[in-house]
Amino acid sequence: MQLYLSQEIQLYNSISGKKEKFTPINEGYVGMYVCGPTVYSNVHLGNVRTFMSFDLVFRYLKHLGYKVRYVRNITDAGHLENDADEGEDRIAKKARLEQIEPMEVVQRYTVDFHTILDKFNFLPPSIEPTATGHIIEQIEIIKDILEKGYAYEINGSVYFDVIKYNEAHKYGTLSKRNVEDMIHNTRELDGQSDKKNPQDFALWKKAEPQHIMRWPSPWSDGFPGWHLECTAMSTKYLGEKFDIHGGGMDLKFPHHECEIAQAEACNGHSPVNYWMHANMLTLNGKKMAKSTGNNILPGELFTGNNSNLSKAYSANVVRFFILQAHYRSILDFSDDALLAAEKGYNRLMEALKTAKSLATSNTSSFDVENWKQSCYNAMNDDFNSPILIANLFEGVKLINLIKDGKESITQEDLDLLLSTMHNFLFDVLGLTSTSEGNQSTGNENALSGTVELLIKLRNEARADKNWALSDQIRDELLALGIQLKDGKDGTTFTVAS
Repeated sequence: MQLYLSQEIQLYNSISGKKEKFTPINEGYVGMYVCGPTVYSNVHLGNVRTFMSFDLVFRYLKHLGYKVRYVRNITDAGHLENDADEGEDRIAKKARLEQIEPMEVVQRYTVDFHTILDKFNFLPPSIEPTATGHIIEQIEIIKDILEKGYAYEINGSVYFDVIKYNEAHKYGTLSKRNVEDMIHNTRELDGQSDKKNPQDFALWKKAEPQHIMRWPSPWSDGFPGWHLECTAMSTKYLGEKFDIHGGGMDLKFPHHECEIAQAEACNGHSPVNYWMHANMLTLNGKKMAKSTGNNILPGELFTGNNSNLSKAYSANVVRFFILQAHYRSILDFSDDALLAAEKGYNRLMEALKTAKSLATSNTSSFDVENWKQSCYNAMNDDFNSPILIANLFEGVKLINLIKDGKESITQEDLDLLLSTMHNFLFDVLGLTSTSEGNQSTGNENALSGTVELLIKLRNEARADKNWALSDQIRDELLALGIQLKDGKDGTTFTVAS
């Protein structure tokens, strides 16, 4: 059903800084690219929040009847420790520290990523390409940029020439940065870098002898720059110009700015019509950080095994909580907020059960059609999920008034009310029924209790200096994907893939 013909979406475009009418390049079709995870560690809640924002967009566009090609990449090479093209590849570093193959690191954390997103009921993307699977495409783009004079090769590495590019184009259009200001505020190069200018970024890096991940190229055995993979994969699967590019707010600069420059250098025009960015996540009003303990892993939410939590929460409750905030707003996690979200989620599910047994009348005292359109209006206004949820609670209020005999509704309007609630709760917001959520929580609580019992037995073994039994419990749990962490406050655990 082509609902999009009757619904006009206003979408906030990061590059213009305002809401714009969404008009896809090809009517009825949407191409959307979202920057995926760098798979060197467990997915964190900030990642989940970002990807959930675009899962919502994907779901709503599909609900409206668009044919959507959603591409979300996996970064499994080329992402250095900082954005200055310095340091070690994050995946290679993890592999070296754990003395395993880089692709073991990639496999472990890609599976963890999929496992966590499955728990939150994400729809899989249409295509999920990897950086290592597109080395050839990246090399060809580098050749093109070199041929057009916007890059230079030195000592086996290739760098994008930002100053040269800025003469014909405009570097900084997305982040609203000025190249001249960047030059003025940047320290001089220390002589150890191959770059002509500090603002230049790597398209290809020559691998040092100890570097594990490397591929042959016309310039050296090396690896691609982090920014290049997204240009290569978005172009391959969505074309030189596509509709939506999304990611976290932290990717605006330099990652997305570099993507724009690379694409314009190759093709002479901007690659994307609409740029979308999801905002950050905080915990108890502060930035999440493992070093301070102000941090929760997604798996810990399901077990309650974190000092910031009073109990375990189902994936439904956490998803509902996240979607209560607009994707462009900062979202603060707290135990109190999750408890409130749980009550709200339960109210919605209970209202659906109540609605199925309501008595109907010959007339309706409530304009259900108008209420239904208000739900669409919320999502049409830059995917405003909190306003949508507020409208759904208006539906809950109506259901309870009908139950108490204070409002009346026809069978036709009741069917419309129920179908609208179902469409937005389950198809668009991506929630599942209460029974599934309770069963999930029950299973997770059982797991938590079992692991806590094994931790207790291990602690007793350690107290008795029975190191063999202590190590056996730890190692066998790890083999099952459960990692124990000994700290000053005792032993905690996380559930990996």
